[in-house]
Amino acid sequence: MEIENKVIVVTGGSGGIGKALATSFIHEKAKVVIVLDINFDNFELGSNKLISKICDVTNEKELIRIIDEINLEFGLIDIFCSNAGILSLGNEQTSRQDWNKNWDLHVMSHVFAAKKLIPKMLKRGSGYFVNTSSAAGLLSHIDSVTYSTTKHAAIGFAEWIAITYGKQGIGVSILCPQAVETAMTKGRENEVSALDGMMRPEHVALDVIKAIKEETFLISPHEQVLGYFQNKANNYSRWIGGMQKLRQKLKS
Repeated sequence: MEIENKVIVVTGGSGGIGKALATSFIHEKAKVVIVLDINFDNFELGSNKLISKICDVTNEKELIRIIDEINLEFGLIDIFCSNAGILSLGNEQTSRQDWNKNWDLHVMSHVFAAKKLIPKMLKRGSGYFVNTSSAAGLLSHIDSVTYSTTKHAAIGFAEWIAITYGKQGIGVSILCPQAVETAMTKGRENEVSALDGMMRPEHVALDVIKAIKEETFLISPHEQVLGYFQNKANNYSRWIGGMQKLRQKLKS
């Protein structure tokens, strides 16, 4: 999938990874990049090819309306980056409200986008999804049951799309970084996700650009994550034991 002259949408695009992705797509000569978010406080466009639209991506009707607007104004969407996310810490006592918020944003927003976009992508034989998960989706997040669970589910959904439609012209990548310097991680520089260092959003965006061009499914900006993931697959019980020890160490 080439990026030049493509219509691209990035959700959660007002800052952090989303903003870095949008800027990188502009540098790659995209036709237009539309960033969606629930607010754009202190957001500067910086390019006439960068468009901002208010949208709550957990609201299916609202997302469909925005996608229809984009298709009408700029042409059919080529690349859709489902990047919006939150981090709420908590254990099994987490409220149903928090569960719903995480599930709707980390899973159902991806589902809503795919449900709307895939039929037209299939008709023209091309299209691409970049779904932001997390290293927590491959591994776990010891401080958040909602984040860990929903990010795992996001990967499962992306896998299904890739398996089902990958031979019909639809590409999928999942973005699984550890800690990135964003508003989400501010003040959490010493937490477990940052043990291997904080990465700049711009560096993550470069990995995404490369993955889209090469149609790579797993994007793992922190190289250590691949080793952890392999350890998990090679000996699941040992990996669980290691995570238990890590949790005890960090909580002591």
